Amino acid sequence: MQTGAPSPSTSKAQADGPRLLADIGGTNARFALETAPGRIEQVQVLRGADYPEFTDAVQAYLQLAGQPPVRHAVVAIANPVQGDQIKMTNHDWAFSIEAARQLLGLDLLLVVNDFTALSMAVPQLRADERQQIGGGAPKSGQPIGLVGAGTGLGVGGLVRGDDHWLPLASEGGHVAFAPANPREAAVLAYAWQFHEHVSAERLVSGPGLEFIHRALLAIDGHPAAELKAADIVEGALQEGDAICRETVDLFCSMLGTVAADLALTLGALGGIYIGGGVVPHLGDYFARSPFRARFENKGRMSVLTQAIPTYVITAEYPAFTGVSAILADRLDARR
Repeated sequence: MQTGAPSPSTSKAQADGPRLLADIGGTNARFALETAPGRIEQVQVLRGADYPEFTDAVQAYLQLAGQPPVRHAVVAIANPVQGDQIKMTNHDWAFSIEAARQLLGLDLLLVVNDFTALSMAVPQLRADERQQIGGGAPKSGQPIGLVGAGTGLGVGGLVRGDDHWLPLASEGGHVAFAPANPREAAVLAYAWQFHEHVSAERLVSGPGLEFIHRALLAIDGHPAAELKAADIVEGALQEGDAICRETVDLFCSMLGTVAADLALTLGALGGIYIGGGVVPHLGDYFARSPFRARFENKGRMSVLTQAIPTYVITAEYPAFTGVSAILADRLDARR
């Protein structure tokens, strides 16, 4: 993989050797090497569950990549990053950044929130790496919001500084879920049987898709069934299953609420971007889903949300672009 063609002035190898880039989610760990500015190669996706520790996955990747002489690494992780200790919310990895740096023999190991990294990639997306779903033109220099449903629900943002974008670290996926109609209120009431605090992430995520399906079966008096998210999507889009279709439509509606709330909170006139692993699996259906109608339905603020564009990120590995920029900035500052 190569993200863009490096210009002649940036095509030389990194003076400090290849840089390790990583994007760690609740399910998969994605790795790559940046061998020159903008040249990202040797992408590998490893299952996190196959490795007892974070460093085990890193070492496995480096072995697959031929043991390159890496001195600097940056990791985007689906977790808050505050201080040295990392304990993942949606996976069982826990580690000290400094201890991991020493074990891996790195000069610098930088760990950032995954949506901080993805936010930094947004301004660099090409037109063919995003799909607009409704709204008008983005306002230049205005805040940008980012929402992504995968193993969890990521939320981030960007605001413009003097001459560059500043990412906003966020755990907005853990705000309280807000139902918009009686059907969603019934799903929330079902969820309260299991969770005292029902966050948006409990429903607007891959596991959330499965939870909504279980809730609808219980609410309507159907026999219980444990379907995986991929099976629910297939049932909705390919097999015409009514409960699966309603599950997907409720998921898209709820995502519309989350995205619109973020747009209003940030004043995101620069647009809202949708990332994560779930929406791409919905394909063209997402554009026809209730997502955009829910996004625009904000009462007295509907005029505002109707104008804000929403985009689905279609780039395959956008987080690598973001972490590359973050690492480059840190190394420049050190020099």
